Amino acid sequence: MTGYAAGNGEAPGNRGTAGNADTAGAGGVGATADAMVGATAGSTVGATGSGIGRRRLGGGILALGGALALAPIPLAGAAERGTPGTGPATTEAGAATGMAPEAGRPHRPTLRRGSAARAGLLQGPLDQLVREAEAYLADYPKHPWYAGAVLLAGRGGTVALHRPIGHAVRYAAYDETTDTGVEFPAEQQIPMAEDTVFDLASISKLFTSILAVQQIERGALELEAAVASYLPDFAGGGKQDITVRQLLTHTSGFRSWIPLYQEPTREGKLRMLWKEVPASAPGSAYLYSDLNLISLQLILEEITGRTLDVLLRDEITAPLGMHRTRYNPPASWKPKIAATEDARLPWSGLERGLVWGEVHDENAYGFDGVAGHAGVFSCAWDLAVLARTLLNGGVYGRSRILSEDSVDLLFTDFNTAFPGDEHGLGFELYQHWYMGAMATPRSAGHTGFTGTSLVLDPSTDTFLVVLGNSVHPVRSWRSGSAPRVATANQLARAVPVRPERGRTAWFSGMASASTATLTLPALRLDSVRARLECGLWWDTEPGSDRLALEVLEASAGQEWRPVPFTTVGPGAGHAGAGPGHHRPGPQPHPEGWVSGWSGRVWHRLEADLSAWRGKRVRLRWRYTTDQLYVGRGAYVDALRVRDGGRTVFDADRPRDAGRIEATGWVVSAD
Repeated sequence: MTGYAAGNGEAPGNRGTAGNADTAGAGGVGATADAMVGATAGSTVGATGSGIGRRRLGGGILALGGALALAPIPLAGAAERGTPGTGPATTEAGAATGMAPEAGRPHRPTLRRGSAARAGLLQGPLDQLVREAEAYLADYPKHPWYAGAVLLAGRGGTVALHRPIGHAVRYAAYDETTDTGVEFPAEQQIPMAEDTVFDLASISKLFTSILAVQQIERGALELEAAVASYLPDFAGGGKQDITVRQLLTHTSGFRSWIPLYQEPTREGKLRMLWKEVPASAPGSAYLYSDLNLISLQLILEEITGRTLDVLLRDEITAPLGMHRTRYNPPASWKPKIAATEDARLPWSGLERGLVWGEVHDENAYGFDGVAGHAGVFSCAWDLAVLARTLLNGGVYGRSRILSEDSVDLLFTDFNTAFPGDEHGLGFELYQHWYMGAMATPRSAGHTGFTGTSLVLDPSTDTFLVVLGNSVHPVRSWRSGSAPRVATANQLARAVPVRPERGRTAWFSGMASASTATLTLPALRLDSVRARLECGLWWDTEPGSDRLALEVLEASAGQEWRPVPFTTVGPGAGHAGAGPGHHRPGPQPHPEGWVSGWSGRVWHRLEADLSAWRGKRVRLRWRYTTDQLYVGRGAYVDALRVRDGGRTVFDADRPRDAGRIEATGWVVSAD
């Protein structure tokens, strides 16, 4: 949470809050922010770096202080080899192919611009991504969500979309009496550009986290060590048992923030931190807090003897060539920096006027612009380089900043005890409230209160950067994460899902607050071996959105009833099934529905219809979504109903296909 005195924070809140409001209260102490959804998702911690080896975090299933790490996470090496049902992989040159890289040589691309086709993406959804983002430049509903934004989307080594919209600088001030922005004269306004630099706000936490994992890898920092073993004064207020891992996963017990900026000296700020009493026992609850990353900054500076801005430059931005990423940008950068807020009391903690070229967060400002929770400035391309580095397993070009095992720690859910608050080391996981349909148990990212977000999906090797100046001219104008969700939904839709068989499959669509049905014609079943078979692919908001199989008896009124079924995932040769793996066993769905993440691969479905022997029935798929978020949707292919030795329905037969009634479902090639 970029925890500003006036509630200038961005943190997960109640999922039931319509629109996921980042409430920006004037003079309040904590914004209720965007809602989160998720199901507990596991992934493997397989850390083998020099430091991690002392507290070995790999091999099978390992309990880490209540966090359960499960199966390994495929990063770019696996994604680039092509996941069934996700479209073609991209080669090092960026061309869409289905070919795997040469054995023993993992594919680790660097970025270049290219077409959607070159990236293995669909152009239509990328065009729609821009249109939807532009819609939030208008009043939504009363004010624009942002004055402008820079959008960047890619897959593999190809950046297929890099688009500035709106203005980097539009307002000179905010008039609270009329709730309007006072615009600069037209000739002084600055349009957004591809290389516009933004105050990243809480995305800064990702850089601090990466720096910490580097020190874990090198053996200078222990993940399970007490923070007080590095900072003895930290033990004040009963904080002696808080660990480094708890700082990184927001389970330390710290409250969201405290007004450190009110203390004029650094020593005074540290005294406030040392005296702070946790709101809950360490490890007992998830509570997003800026204080965690501020504390981590102090540890890093203590064990390295370098300030955080120097660490950022030496260990991340210089090796990766991220030359537009730093703390405290120089005055010469100001014309290329997006302005933020007209910071004044009571909505801000400090009287600063228009903040432009300086950090927006009050506490980071109080630390002279260099803080573990906020303060980093960057541009979209630089963040794409960081995304590509992590999807590559820690390497970009000739520079490696993390081992693959260390990157696993960023993408591993350490918060299995707190479903809905999935979290790697510093990175949030599986959060539909801003990742939209890009959210999977393997998707990682973060947001920033100023209007920024970064999402990485290793399962499809895609990345999305949305940088907006949504507190320009004032924080109260922005509510929710609608542009983030909308753009993420479109990038997810741009990843093709190839039919299991043939050229097309039935697609449910991705509309929220809707019901879509796919209904077969009436069929008479006479055999005890009657069954439905099809291919099934689904990815929904867990628990909230469902795909159900139902039956209607012609003589039993108009009540649709659930049909139990089983699914079988892909076998050897598919993603997640290496040499020696066997085809998994059937997974029963006794209630007749599925929800959540299925691995974004095709499953074979079979439903026993013998209970309806001698009856005339209709079968349908019903896909329902709530009003908040959606996943990538559902696909059904190769529908067939067998009645003993007879095939009474086969969607591959044109006559049968023509009798399907589709409401909301469409025939799709991708």
